[in-house]
Amino acid sequence: MAAIPSRSLPGSDAEATDDGGKKKRKSKKPKGNAPKFDLKTELNRVNGVDLTTIDGIDVMTAETILSEVGTDLSRFKTEQHFVSWAGLTPSQDVSGGKVIRQRSRRVNSRVGNALRLAARSLFRSESYLGAKFRKLRARRGAPKAIKGMGRYMGCLVYRILTHGQAWVDRGTKHFEERNRQREINELQRNATALGLHLLPVTANA
Repeated sequence: MAAIPSRSLPGSDAEATDDGGKKKRKSKKPKGNAPKFDLKTELNRVNGVDLTTIDGIDVMTAETILSEVGTDLSRFKTEQHFVSWAGLTPSQDVSGGKVIRQRSRRVNSRVGNALRLAARSLFRSESYLGAKFRKLRARRGAPKAIKGMGRYMGCLVYRILTHGQAWVDRGTKHFEERNRQREINELQRNATALGLHLLPVTANA
């Protein structure tokens, strides 16, 4: 780690997090094969940003990403190329410009596996990503939710390492409110298409 040069990104701020008032956990003594030095500080120095601001990603996940792809993601044209390389997107059969079938791809990727494990840890997380994972899990089942959230977190990793903006967690309530507003907007569009008008239910109704 000491041999890797420091990296600085425009607008990066490793401390720019909003944890919604949650108490910070005390650091635990390293166990087993965990490094005996301050790995998080070294990762922040090398990456130029703090990947652990993304809920579910710990220092060992961030270290796995660094060891596999480094800090320069320019060889991936977009975040979609990055998550596809990590095996977090399905293969698509396209005919006439339309997707007619999607199939899971078996890709042996340490980055993809690490992001899946990170996604799995979100089940009881009281964070924006935790709420998003539970919503996806209830709708599509655990296996697809884990892969889908791993893909989403991979996109966040790409954006942070490319643009240097730390992830800011706005909590479960923010996700629930956004999801509620999204559902209302969808209902309004459907009602308008049918020539109907939605009215909110009043307390006296």
